[in-house]
Amino acid sequence: MDTELVELLLIEDNHHEAELTMRNLKKSKLANNMLHIDDGKEALDFMFNEGQYSYNKGKVFNPKLILLDLKLPKMSGIDILRKIKKDPRTQNIPVVILTSSNEVPDIDACYNEGANSYIVKPVNFSDFSKIIGDLGMYWILTNKHPNQPNVQM
Repeated sequence: MDTELVELLLIEDNHHEAELTMRNLKKSKLANNMLHIDDGKEALDFMFNEGQYSYNKGKVFNPKLILLDLKLPKMSGIDILRKIKKDPRTQNIPVVILTSSNEVPDIDACYNEGANSYIVKPVNFSDFSKIIGDLGMYWILTNKHPNQPNVQM
C-alpha cells in the first residue's frame, strides 16, 4: 500500500482485537484507507520507508492517526512511540495508545514520550465498539490535523 493513501495505521498484534477495531471503524465509515500491521519492527519500516517498504523512499507518511498497542513482537509500543515523536517527519502525527495495560508506569511512560491519548481496551464488546467509533470520529473527522489545509466553512 502506498504510504500517501494511509489515513489510519493500526499497530496491533492480536488479530481478533485488530479485526474488531477495523470492523467498528468500517461500520462508522472511518476506515477507507486503513492499514493494519502486527509487528513493531515492520510498523517502523513502513513509517520510515525502510526494509520491505523502501520502495516508498522520498514519500511522506502522514496519516491522520496511529492506533498503537504496547505489547508487540520485535519492538514495544513505547519504543515505537519514542521514535515517532523524536523524528521531525512524524512527530506531529497523533498517536493513541490502545492497550489492555492499566499500569500507571505504562501510562506515565506513554505520556512522557508524547502519546496524544491513552485508552485501556474495554473487555465488554459493546463498550469496545463504542470507544472505537468515538475515537475514530474524533481523531479522523473532528480533530484538525497539522498538515491539512485550512478549509473555510
